[in-house]
Amino acid sequence: MTNNALSDPLVIAGKTYRSRLLTGTGKFKDLDETRLATEAAGAEIVTVAIRRTNIGQNPGEPNLLDVLPPDRYTLLPNTAGCYTADDAVRTCRLARELLDGHKLVKLEVLGDQRTLFPDVVQTLAAAEILVKDGFDVMVYTSDDPILAKRLEEIGCVAVMPLAAPIGSGLGVQNKYNLLEIIENAKVPILVDAGVGTASDAAIAMELGCDGVLMNTAIAGARDPILMAHAMKLAIEAGRAAFKAGRIPRKRYASASSPVDGLIG
Repeated sequence: MTNNALSDPLVIAGKTYRSRLLTGTGKFKDLDETRLATEAAGAEIVTVAIRRTNIGQNPGEPNLLDVLPPDRYTLLPNTAGCYTADDAVRTCRLARELLDGHKLVKLEVLGDQRTLFPDVVQTLAAAEILVKDGFDVMVYTSDDPILAKRLEEIGCVAVMPLAAPIGSGLGVQNKYNLLEIIENAKVPILVDAGVGTASDAAIAMELGCDGVLMNTAIAGARDPILMAHAMKLAIEAGRAAFKAGRIPRKRYASASSPVDGLIG
């Protein structure tokens, strides 16, 4: 798969990546497990919850950058835990300050603590401010095709619709909305949230998604490092299947061997 991956890269904000699996850094038991799972996933982009993770703002405490150094990984600061556009914008600006002018961010503005669905009104407002402020915005949103297109038009460098609620593990719940988003997009579309196991990731990729971002599905598994490896393979298999083109679905059988020229 290596050669195919190199010839079929993921491009976000002008930068090329071999891996289409993006991983989170929360919920692991410690930083060592975070490092091992990230390596097993083959991830090159890793999300960092600025409000919950020490990347230098708390001197003397364990620092994520010690195990996931920025010269090896593209850090994707995210606004997890933000419920207003103002909070999300402030968090992104803090990340830019902590990471010496870093521009790539993951925007998420949540609507409520029970569902963790995105507040799309606040998300749109924050996206407009951040794009004008020079950020490269990857945005978490609902699986609404109209909203996804609007976020692209604002200038977001990637749109990240949910497959299902955050941490639910339900997998892709609305294939048709995702297909509509993918088929009309001019920026990368990555599934974000709701993946539970490897087959969920493969389905997202077979639909034509450019990548998948996940955290709970790996960190919450009985063996996070083994699950990270499984997700890596699923992403690669799903992308290859999408590129190969599946056979049409039929109601009846179709012989796999030709009937012409049968002997006897």
